[in-house]
Amino acid sequence: MQILLMVVFSYPLGKYIAKVYRGEKTWSDFMKPIERLIYKVCGINPDEEMNWKQFLKALLILNAFWFVWGMILLVSQHVLPLNPDGNGPQSPDQAFNTCISFMVNCNLQHYSGESGLTYFTQLFVIMLFHFITAATGMAAMAGIMKSIASKTTKTIGNFWRFLVLSCTRILLPLSLVVGFILITQGVPMGFDGKMKVTTMEGKEQMVSQGPAAAIVPIKQMGTNGGGYFGVNSAHPLENPTYLSDIVECASILLIPMAMVFALGFYTKRKKLAFSIYGVMLFAYLVGVAINVHQEMNGNPRIDHMGIAQNHVSMEGKEVRFGAGATALWSITTTVTSNGSVNGMHDSTMPLSGMMEMLNMQINTWFGGVGVGWMNYYTFIIIAVFISGLMVGRTPEFLGKKVEAREMKIATVIALLHPFIILVGTALSSYLLAHHPDFVASEGGWLNNPGFHGLSEQLYEFTSSAANNGSGFECLGDNNYFWNYSCGWVLILGRFLPIIGQVAIAGLLAEKKFIPESAGTLKTDTLTFGIMTSVVIFIVAALSFFPAHALSTIAEHFSM
Repeated sequence: MQILLMVVFSYPLGKYIAKVYRGEKTWSDFMKPIERLIYKVCGINPDEEMNWKQFLKALLILNAFWFVWGMILLVSQHVLPLNPDGNGPQSPDQAFNTCISFMVNCNLQHYSGESGLTYFTQLFVIMLFHFITAATGMAAMAGIMKSIASKTTKTIGNFWRFLVLSCTRILLPLSLVVGFILITQGVPMGFDGKMKVTTMEGKEQMVSQGPAAAIVPIKQMGTNGGGYFGVNSAHPLENPTYLSDIVECASILLIPMAMVFALGFYTKRKKLAFSIYGVMLFAYLVGVAINVHQEMNGNPRIDHMGIAQNHVSMEGKEVRFGAGATALWSITTTVTSNGSVNGMHDSTMPLSGMMEMLNMQINTWFGGVGVGWMNYYTFIIIAVFISGLMVGRTPEFLGKKVEAREMKIATVIALLHPFIILVGTALSSYLLAHHPDFVASEGGWLNNPGFHGLSEQLYEFTSSAANNGSGFECLGDNNYFWNYSCGWVLILGRFLPIIGQVAIAGLLAEKKFIPESAGTLKTDTLTFGIMTSVVIFIVAALSFFPAHALSTIAEHFSM
């Protein structure tokens, strides 16, 4: 039902998004006075066209400004208002990691939501970044769509206009709808401190509350992820009912799915959009099938204990919704850059953990809002180049020649992702083996030795590089090494691909448009879709199979 809802609603939403970015008339035009006020206050001329270099400059300056903003607030949150629980400040290394994490549309949390942040920083750092970073990715994709739709142009639109429209016309309306639904289901929305409750065992417990209903919708809609509460959407106040579970899980993929259709409507190339959508949906459904099967069948070692019942393991699962719902969420959150969870990935079966990591290591199946398709765009360029060489034709994509410069950029982007993941994992493993005193001085890292311990480290860097943020949470990560190493992986994994992808789009846009002919390589066919999938799979398989052979696959066979 959830998957059907996402597929059905993504088509009209994609059509609406394309109209918004093209400046066509929509039902949300009542927001124009607010948008004009924003432009006026910020000194922005929304009609001023930018080339790709100006576009990227604006994007990077915006993110640099909000990074400084976030750092200042996080280290001084204890003296700021809206702190009824008296939470203290974050240390500089933890604030660096937190600020970078949410600045890059990730949600890697080396803290617990209830105690690591105040209501003020939840709203004016985390929720604010949820809007800005999601809109940044969407604006980048809008610029690429404009470059593709134009035959020959030196400009790719106005970054500030695309950013504002993404917030006012798409993210805000959808978040309000989801927020109202969650409030009806019991998600708290207020500013009172912890409330005292009596548990079923008769003991008293202090339970955090706060403005959760304002933050949860945009964290899901913008594929930001994160947990207002430490245990995320497994918390009964963040995800109270089965309806809230369906709505939150569907919200994660809705915009990424719709952005693929938006590409087709904006560029007037629906066949291309359907081809890409079909490849991504197939990969997503395969992942769902594998994880649901793994989690519903559970751990065979439970059978060896002589327990005469279904051996589904509910350890780490959301018992209110069942192992199947946790498995579905685990794939939905990792095919995007969302990272929110309704169960603990550390407790899933080894092959489920492998699928969760592969989704992030491939990082092209729908992905984060905007940037997911952009990652796929990188592999389209590579596939076009390889296909052209195979059939003896000049590599072209949508009427533009793909030459050495574009191919070099695409190759660097494609190889950067596995490079930063594997180098980070190798470094942490080396420190564990050769510098145990350093690891011990930071409080220790691994609670699980052997294959699973390697999986925990591999997952942490994979999640950082994919700007996802979920984790195998038995890793002791709130220390100097993990805060800084993951922070730099987050930066490299977010901004270098965006820079390269926008640069490719800008360079291609400047080239002379070549009308299609009988010799043109068709990129909107099933055959080319399969070709692109094969290229993606080969890069992922060659890069990550050795690491998985020593971690998730080895753990699976050891059971």
